[in-house]
Amino acid sequence: MTDDTDDTDDSRRERTGEAETTPRVGVCYFPEHWPRERWETDVEQMVAAGIEVVRMGEFAWGQLEPERGQFDFEWLDTAVELLGEAGIDVVLCTPTATPPKWLVDEHPEIRQVDADGTPRAFGSRRHYCFNAEVYRRETERIVRRVGQRYADSPHVVGWQTDNEYGCHETIQCYCDDCAAAFRDWCRERYEDVTELNERWGTTFWSQQYRSFAEIDPPRHTPAEHHPSLLLDYARFASDSVVDYNRLQTDVLREIDDEWFLTHNFMGNFPTLDAFDVAGDLDVAAWDSYPTGFAQDRRLGAVTADRLRAGDPDQVSLNHDLYRQIGAGGRGTDAGGDTGRTDAGGGSRGTGAGGLWVMEQQPGDVNWPPHSPQPGEGAMRLWAHHAVAHGADTVCYFRWRRCRQGQEQYHAGLRKHDGSPDRGYEAATRLGDELPAFDLGGVDAPVALLFSYEDLWALSAQPHAPEFDYWRLVGSFYRALRGRSVQVDILPPWAPLDDYAAVVAPTLHLVAASLARRLESYVDRGGHVLLGPRSGYKRPDNRLQSTLAPGPLASLVGGRVEQHESLPPELDSRLRYAGETYDYDTWAEWLTAEEGSVIGRHETGAAADSPALLANEVGDGRVTYCGVQPGADLADALVSTLLDGAGVSHTARFPATVRVAERDDHTWVLNFADEPVTVGAPADAEWPVGSPTVPAYGVGVTTAPAATLAPPG
Repeated sequence: MTDDTDDTDDSRRERTGEAETTPRVGVCYFPEHWPRERWETDVEQMVAAGIEVVRMGEFAWGQLEPERGQFDFEWLDTAVELLGEAGIDVVLCTPTATPPKWLVDEHPEIRQVDADGTPRAFGSRRHYCFNAEVYRRETERIVRRVGQRYADSPHVVGWQTDNEYGCHETIQCYCDDCAAAFRDWCRERYEDVTELNERWGTTFWSQQYRSFAEIDPPRHTPAEHHPSLLLDYARFASDSVVDYNRLQTDVLREIDDEWFLTHNFMGNFPTLDAFDVAGDLDVAAWDSYPTGFAQDRRLGAVTADRLRAGDPDQVSLNHDLYRQIGAGGRGTDAGGDTGRTDAGGGSRGTGAGGLWVMEQQPGDVNWPPHSPQPGEGAMRLWAHHAVAHGADTVCYFRWRRCRQGQEQYHAGLRKHDGSPDRGYEAATRLGDELPAFDLGGVDAPVALLFSYEDLWALSAQPHAPEFDYWRLVGSFYRALRGRSVQVDILPPWAPLDDYAAVVAPTLHLVAASLARRLESYVDRGGHVLLGPRSGYKRPDNRLQSTLAPGPLASLVGGRVEQHESLPPELDSRLRYAGETYDYDTWAEWLTAEEGSVIGRHETGAAADSPALLANEVGDGRVTYCGVQPGADLADALVSTLLDGAGVSHTARFPATVRVAERDDHTWVLNFADEPVTVGAPADAEWPVGSPTVPAYGVGVTTAPAATLAPPG
């Protein structure tokens, strides 16, 4: 367990395993969209803005190979050379996200098929199937050809595979190729079809299978599909992407193993296990669009400030998730127990470390319901926010607003006539500011456990339209960040001994091996805060044979007697530590066994029933929260956890102001439209800004995060 003693900077870097880096500013560039005579000017303006990295080529297959076997690399050669001679590093992309029309016409079977049997037509992007053998061969061919072309280029430093796997709901396909591949996946997972029938529980609704050949994807049906089938199909579909991505990384590494390899994941993305994909990558990257996310994948209300600058906790949750994914978040302990022995699944690798924001919002964008102009300063704020959470490179999307196609209403750093847009000023300022920083990694004392398989299982059976895995995770994460605590987001089977405290918003699918590992952690002095719906299901998505939390009962010190899902019309409150708190959506009525009751329901049919339990286990402590907590309850539980575990933290900051610490620097990030002044030690130095942070602005100090005080 982490203690509360001060570490030297060297010991911190030894523990995080990260060397010092200087954050860089980059941009995504599409030279194929613009006249050739403009390219030199573009590069000159990039240099003037301090741009050091350019990403290119993710949608260029039709430009690179306009006819089968007829390649045109001259234009890309020229662009790479212009950028490289100007001192700008180039990250190229495999162009597989957009197979060209001639290929779709030759092989229409490469297209994805919807659950109702409708093939997805040519005309946008991401219309290919990961399991189509023809497309896998074509992928290997184009990746090898493009990779070999730039094997000797001193300017190409790395590759992004494909683009945004799964965007537009394209992880799960229901074609015949996927049906055959799913049957093979089931054959490898289960000893025989009898075991599959037993593990799934197919006696329900006469769903027994006589052979693997009878199993189909979960295509369109009158009622919902069997939850065990849905969970396994989600696993299979994610594993298909892992395998497809590995096809590309294997080719690129064979050509030049000095390149770094990455992929640009997406925010709050539910259908792809990014931990698995990152096993074949060197760096994790994601695409950050704060004002869009505040509307279409929100963790809370859509406020005026969030429409102008986004929700800082929604964005930083993804920074922290992908930072750990890039750092090899999928770990094993000394005994090699992944905690998934009963669960099966796909490949289990670890990445080499790192975080990029491959696409940073540059201004207004085309895809959310509404796109207000970001607040003045927000584009700079977002880049500093990313750096504070571990990003080493922030690339704006895109260099220039496009005059054609589906993204004409998506801003760039420059307008479509070539003049500078609002984001260009932000990038230029960052180009001056960031080179002053030499930063190690983020040293987080708290781990938050996150499981894609829990997300899939709970999404299949939410038991309330308002229940959302991301919102549950976000409620606990927001409470930690409100206290200025740095967080590592890990899968449940990762090693935990370096953390003073662990927050598990829910552990829904639980094997006995996972329970044993958590018990061992707590017994040695760890502190755990565990949320509702934990231990309900086995990893095959059937209820445990005992009452929830199943194998976690001895750790929690009690059981769930009843549960209920609650509409907003029902008043829901509980009492904890002498105060009354709101909760919503989900409630459990608990029974204490070895544990102690520390909170009781005050309303409804559950009134006076236990809602919160605490249990001393060895040298550690477990708190179980049987409800979806409101913000105040989550904060109260988290602050108690931090105090008990000896984790330094601040008083609670307002939701629009966040403090983030990386190496020996602390960022104060203001996501509100009014300036704020934070309390800071008199001798604190401010390399950027001051204790008074302007609207949508940032200040950076050398004072430790825990020494700062909220405004007012």
